[in-house]
Amino acid sequence: MAEPHPKYSVIIPVYNRIGEVSDLLESLEKQTMHNFEVIIVEDGSSEPCKEAVDRSIGHGLDVRYFYKENEGRSIARNYGLERSRGDYFIFFDSDCVIPPAYFETLDKELVSHQFDCFGGPDAAHESFSDTQKAINYSMTSFLTTGGIRGGKVQLEKFVPRTFNMGFTRQVYERVGGFREMFSEDIDMSTRIRQAGFTIGLIRSTPVWHKRRIDLKKFFRQVYVFGMSRITLKLLYPGSLKIVHLLPALFVIGCLALIVLSIMVSPWFLAPIAIYFILIFIGALISTKRLKIAALAVPASAIQLGGYGCGFIKAYLTKIVFGRGRDINEEISIRKGK
Repeated sequence: MAEPHPKYSVIIPVYNRIGEVSDLLESLEKQTMHNFEVIIVEDGSSEPCKEAVDRSIGHGLDVRYFYKENEGRSIARNYGLERSRGDYFIFFDSDCVIPPAYFETLDKELVSHQFDCFGGPDAAHESFSDTQKAINYSMTSFLTTGGIRGGKVQLEKFVPRTFNMGFTRQVYERVGGFREMFSEDIDMSTRIRQAGFTIGLIRSTPVWHKRRIDLKKFFRQVYVFGMSRITLKLLYPGSLKIVHLLPALFVIGCLALIVLSIMVSPWFLAPIAIYFILIFIGALISTKRLKIAALAVPASAIQLGGYGCGFIKAYLTKIVFGRGRDINEEISIRKGK
């Protein structure tokens, strides 16, 4: 008897995330529609999550588990792609939790819109820590740069991210898999758009995204995001937009105002103070929690400052001083699938 053919293949790369994978799989067990398979690719973890996978299999979830040596999340996703049976490929990060009606809603939306590639927003679940909620606010607020992640106000063309992204088998057959690089999902979305496929935002299919659990890890994450934006500029010269410059301008502007406040007048700190007061008020209105609003201020500063510093460093290193790989070598390395 032939195996049932799932409509969707959910591909999840995992590296030492036992607890998070358990929560993710449990949320997939609770879906109101089960026309999907789950592909877990363990990317050389020292703490494998197979026990959690076996538990979900026992609860009736169609899930397959693969363990491979550590090579990076893009290669792990491609490993899953090669072994998937669905007509659509769906990508979640291992630190996501999926609302119960996700696939039921997605089914209806794809009938209406028929996107070749699509993505949805991310949000914070009520059970998340206050720090996670504050980070979520800073990553999704229009007062920072949240408009590039599927927020209600869009600052540029929507670019699906692999915390909540999908595309058809036809896209994969023509465009290929992910490249092993930082911001590989932006690179993938760009190649899909350049190949002439349609890309759309489906607001009604959010995921709950845990993100980083502390501000130090969050800084490292956004710092790398800032550096990777310059790599994307080298690969796609026309891809750099004004919105991508805002965190760098924020860093330069804050430094200039701090210097002026020391040398001329403390009143030069007023614009910085007003901006962070607006962040606090916006977070308080959004979350209705005083502690989260207070944490949103340093979280937003870290998001903009970390991204801006990474961007400035990579711009100076790779573009101004021409250090590191030249553009042809950079592109050649990134083209590997």
